[in-house]
Order: sequence, then C-alpha cells, then structure tokens
Amino acid sequence: QVQLVESGGGLVQAGGSLRLSCAASGSIFSISAMGWYRQAPGKQRELVARIIPGGSTIYADSLKGRFTISRDNAKNTVYLQMNSLKPEDTALYYCNALVHGTTHWGQGTQVTVSS
Repeated sequence: QVQLVESGGGLVQAGGSLRLSCAASGSIFSISAMGWYRQAPGKQRELVARIIPGGSTIYADSLKGRFTISRDNAKNTVYLQMNSLKPEDTALYYCNALVHGTTHWGQGTQVTVSS
C-alpha cells in the first residue's frame, strides 16, 4: 500500500505562483510513475503532469511552460510548481502513484486563483 498526502494549495491572485507537494509513504519502492491531476467543479478529472523514475515528464499541452513537475526521491516527494496562475487553474489538485498497475490517490489539495 502507498499513502499520498498533498499540501501547498491555497488562495492566490492571478499571475501568482504556488508549489504543491505530495509526500509518499508505505511501499514507496514499488512506485513507478507519479503525477498530478486536477478536477474543477462540474468537470472531469484531467492530467496535469506525470513523472517516471528516470525523470521523463509528460504535461497537459495547455499547461506546458507554466507548470513544472519534479521528484525528490530522497524525500519520497513529488512537487508541482505552478507559475502565472489563471482563474481557470482553480481546481482540486490530486497526486497519484502507479504501483504494480494500481493507481493510488491522495485526498487532494484545493487551489483557488482569484482574478
């Protein structure tokens, strides 16, 4: 089992920045890919970014250049640096981890961007 705890969300003005953190515990050596997803009210959950152990990353096309995912293996933590935030970035942001083909989710952290 893997437990994921997100933090770093909050209220920020448009144009501002936030850094989200996702700390993993449990069977961390079994984790392959980790990622961030988000879900806005009334919308489906969507991919924000993913990172695999070798460091390769995937981003949603609309977020390239503003968001950066990184991973600190020593701290078992994945980060999401979000810059130039827009009101449309407002959502509940979830961390996930892929373990032996099973996806584990954190509880989410709210990001609200005011105009």
